[in-house]
Amino acid sequence: MTAPLLETRGLRVKYGNVEALHGIDIAVRQGEIVSILGANGAGKSTTLRAISGLLRPSGGEIRYDGKPATGIPAHERVRLGIAQAPEGRRIFGTLTVRENLVLGAFTRTDPEEIAATAKWIYGLFPVLEERRLQLAGTLSGGEQQMLAIGRALMAKPRVLLLDEPSLGLAPLLVKAIFRTLREINETGVTVVLVEQNARAALKLAHRGYVMEVGRIVLEGPAATLASDPKVQAAYLGGKTGAGG
Repeated sequence: MTAPLLETRGLRVKYGNVEALHGIDIAVRQGEIVSILGANGAGKSTTLRAISGLLRPSGGEIRYDGKPATGIPAHERVRLGIAQAPEGRRIFGTLTVRENLVLGAFTRTDPEEIAATAKWIYGLFPVLEERRLQLAGTLSGGEQQMLAIGRALMAKPRVLLLDEPSLGLAPLLVKAIFRTLREINETGVTVVLVEQNARAALKLAHRGYVMEVGRIVLEGPAATLASDPKVQAAYLGGKTGAGG
């Protein structure tokens, strides 16, 4: 097995006096899609926010590319190759689609390379090119999600962190976005996916982790998790839509 590109060791996070993560160990290898599943409040988004540097851990370690990353500020982690598309999209509604994408490239300096990345993103999401001069706030929910993913990709990350990309979207749009995520992964981008739509997530991912109340309770190949009776009962009980 190759060494992990990204890992957490005994990761702990507190909100005030309440501990939200109780020592999380996650390993993600170059080129993988790893899904983190769990109910609301399990600690999935907290895990991603700690990895991206938006939350300061109270204990444990984050390692990236074989080196400690725990104390590195969020914007520097983007420069190193870790980019996040946050839950709720968080696009800049009063800026155009193109301006949102340009902001995603804030760590880069070569105009030609930035233009080439934008061209690639427009190829992945043609509707964004059609609407590049439109205000982002006037896009549909699905288009805003595409823009949030595109903006994160403008940093040319090695690791893309995705927080609930299917949230509130119609099933057909979810399928389209997940197909594009596979395409993105096939270009060499490693993906860490937090997702309540467990069926779609396990279909896409190579491996997965299941979280309950701030702890990892199951981990393994995605196909193994999908056939686990506990996972089926809790997360695959005939529900195909995205959760809140």
